[in-house]
Amino acid sequence: MSSSKNIIQTEAKEQLIVFMRRMYMNETNKIEYKLEFTSDTDIEKEVIAFLNYKEGGFVYIGIDKDGDVVGVDNVDDCMLKIKDRLKNNISPSALGLFDISQEYCCGVKIIKITIASEMKKPYYKTKYGMTSKGCFIRVGTAAEPMSQTLIEKQFARRVRNSIGEITSSRQELTF
Repeated sequence: MSSSKNIIQTEAKEQLIVFMRRMYMNETNKIEYKLEFTSDTDIEKEVIAFLNYKEGGFVYIGIDKDGDVVGVDNVDDCMLKIKDRLKNNISPSALGLFDISQEYCCGVKIIKITIASEMKKPYYKTKYGMTSKGCFIRVGTAAEPMSQTLIEKQFARRVRNSIGEITSSRQELTF
């Protein structure tokens, strides 16, 4: 009787651990999971969505949608490919607004991309420009295409801020 009670307790503990891990490892408005990184992974879309979001966010590679950690093979190679794609395929330049690092989780290596948010919005896929095919924003747990109205609104805010920072070469003006 005692051994079956121990088995039940052990199974209950394991189920509780899985439940608690999944409860804390769900995707959120600031966290995106990708099972793997391949040439088909639209990593630019996810990073652009966080760049255009008010708070930035994190993309983890090597974790599935349920929060199960599977890890990443050849982490260094993946990190270099990610850096190159983000550097070359996002406009305006997002260099300095993201960081790519290796972390250990559940005994395996994963990749963490940390994305900041700043005022040069909207960010977009260079090949599509400032259109709904190129501009995305984080809405809940999804990267959604931005409407043309929102793109124009963010661009107007960016232009207004940058024009205000321009100093005149002629400082001694009289009216």
